[in-house]
Amino acid sequence: MRITGNHVALALEGRLDVRTAADARARLHQAVDGGLGDLVLDLGRLEFWDATGLGVIMGTHRRAGRIGRRLVLRSVPAQLQRLLVATRLHRILAVEGVTAEPLGATLPAL
Repeated sequence: MRITGNHVALALEGRLDVRTAADARARLHQAVDGGLGDLVLDLGRLEFWDATGLGVIMGTHRRAGRIGRRLVLRSVPAQLQRLLVATRLHRILAVEGVTAEPLGATLPAL
């Protein structure tokens, strides 16, 4: 897992899973705590995630909300889009840069 960026925008690359969750959580929470306004999380290069990784994203979303910030997901991979729709998390999370799915399972854009 590689995370680049700062307290305004971060990009995740690689795997967000049980093995990388603790480090990712620490870095994302540090970014949330260190800034103001939206925190954009670019997921365009995320290759794999599991339930633990999704939990990291949700935890970051909750932490941001508690201090008056908003977590915005950008370039969400199609598989993760489908998961967000299936779990109804697309109604809670702010998502931008949505890609169209042939089966119509796209998220509403911001």
